[in-house]
Amino acid sequence: SFEGRVEVYHDGKWGTICDDQWDDRDAEVVCRQLGLSGNPKALSWAHYGQGSGPILLDEVECSGNELSLDQCKKSDWGQQNCDHIEDAGVSCDPFTGTDLQLYASQMWPVLLPHYGTVRLAGGRSPSEGRVEVYYNGDWGTVCDDGWTDLGAQVVCRQLGFR
Repeated sequence: SFEGRVEVYHDGKWGTICDDQWDDRDAEVVCRQLGLSGNPKALSWAHYGQGSGPILLDEVECSGNELSLDQCKKSDWGQQNCDHIEDAGVSCDPFTGTDLQLYASQMWPVLLPHYGTVRLAGGRSPSEGRVEVYYNGDWGTVCDDGWTDLGAQVVCRQLGFR
C-alpha cells in the first residue's frame, strides 16, 4: 500500500526518473521490485512533487515482466532531456503516500516514508549500514544513545524489510 515519486541511487547520488515513455508496465516492475502488491499505476508530471538533484533515467520502457528496472530498456545513466516537472511516480495502492527510492548501484529496492525519511549507508549490502535521516534538505546520522533493537526494527520496517 504505497505510492510516491520514484528515485534511484546510482554512482553515489539519488535522482529521479523522467516520465518520458513512463507507463503502467514500468510501475508494475517498480511495485514488483519493492515487493508491493496492488494495482500498479504510473503517474507523470511530478504528480508526487518535483524531486531535486539529478534526473538519472529517461525513456524507461519495461515490458512489465522484468524483476527490476535494471532489466528494462532505458537511457544511459544521466542521459535525459527533462526537467523535474516530468518526475515519474507510481502507485502500488492508492491509499498511502510515500517516496519510493531504489538503490540502483545494483538496483536494490528501498522504501522511504515522507516524514523521517531514512536510509542505510556504508553497508556491504542494502540491508545493513549506518542509519541516516533526511531532514531539512540534508542527510544526517542518528546518535546511538538509547538505540535499541526496537529502534532497529522500526527502521527495518520503514525500509520494507521484515
